[in-house]
Order: sequence, then C-alpha cells, then structure tokens
Amino acid sequence: MLVYISMKLLKHIYFRILIFGVLSMVLAGCFTYTAQKKFNKALYQTPYDAIIVPGVPLENGMWSPTMKARVYWSVYLYQKGIAKNIIFSGSAVYTAYTEAKVMALYAEQLGVPKENIYTENKAEHSTENLFYSYKLSQNLGFTNVALTTDPFQSKVLEKFAYKYDLPVDFLPVVFPILDSIPKIDPDIDESKAFVENFVSIEERESAWKRFAGTRGKNIRHDFYNDNTTSTKQ
Repeated sequence: MLVYISMKLLKHIYFRILIFGVLSMVLAGCFTYTAQKKFNKALYQTPYDAIIVPGVPLENGMWSPTMKARVYWSVYLYQKGIAKNIIFSGSAVYTAYTEAKVMALYAEQLGVPKENIYTENKAEHSTENLFYSYKLSQNLGFTNVALTTDPFQSKVLEKFAYKYDLPVDFLPVVFPILDSIPKIDPDIDESKAFVENFVSIEERESAWKRFAGTRGKNIRHDFYNDNTTSTKQ
C-alpha cells in the first residue's frame, strides 16, 4: 500500500514537472517570437537617439549572466547602428557599486566610445530605470528612444510606459541573436563605481515600500526636471 501511494505521488510530481516544462518552453517561444518581431520592426525606425538599459547589481565583483546579457545586447544594438547612444540606469541598490557605472565600464571595454555612453544614477527599481532615463533623455535632447532588456521585464515595463504615457519603444533581447555573439569577460576597474558609506535598500526600506517601488509608486517627479544631465562616462 505504501509503495502504491509513493508511486502515485511520484507520477503526480512527474506530471506537474512535465507540464511546467512544456509551459516554460511555450512561454519562452512566445517571448522570443515577440522580441524578434519588435527587433525587425525597429530596423525600419532606426537609428534611435538612445537606448535605455535597466541596471543589475554587481555580484561579488563579477557581472552576472543577466548583466552580461543586457550589456552585450546594448553593445550589439550600438554597433549595428540601431542606437546612437546608450543610457545605463541604476543606483547602488543592493551592493556598494552603482549599477549604471559598472555596466558603462563594461560597455566601454567592449568598444562603445565613452562619448556615446550616459549613466542615470538615481533609479532603484525597474520602473524608475525607465522613468528617470526617459526624463534624462529629454534633457539630453534625445527624441527617439527605446528601452532594451530581457523580454519578461520588457513586457512589464511596456504596461508602465503606457500608464504614464511615455513615448518609448521597446527592444527586448533576442536570445538567438545574443547567443551567436562571441563573448569575453573584460577587466574593469569597479572601484570607479564604488559608493562610500553604502547602505543596502533592504536596510533603508521595508519590504512593502520596495514592492511599491517596483510598481512605480516611489518615483520622484522632481528628478531631471531642471534640465540637468547625468555624467557622461
């Protein structure tokens, strides 16, 4: 009887894992199709004055696969002439390194000229990455702007852009193209992005306030409203 119950339970677990795997593959396929479609459409609207790239924390002095993907994709878009400039966005949120500056340092090492890289250093949530970078792009005189990130985050931020009436296009990562790009791990001087007396957002804000931030509830509308621009890399 015990063996029968165990076998029945194993079959149930296996079935759920199988269904989850199939659904994941279907979703991945849908995201890839949508990303490719947006990329093809963008080719007729380019070049963009700038692309916005949301930040990712530096982890133990190394860039994560997520950061690597976003940086390499933005560099690819620049090198293909799809974007004239890149705006990396992100403050020192979970680690003592300003995310935008770290990503900018990697992009420079990968061949993007310093004069075509900008950083937005105030955003602490993805919604702020988009909102603040768009406001910064206006101050810089950029009119044709797109945001690029992974397909899932791109979909979430599209809804936010629609809500706030932000005229920003979206260029999610096309992973088959990204996978075909030869990659290296360049050395950077991360000390240039280090923040003294850093305090993690997890110590500064409650979980509820951080959740509100992911929904765009903590946005400071006075940021970038005085025609000041962020530091060029």
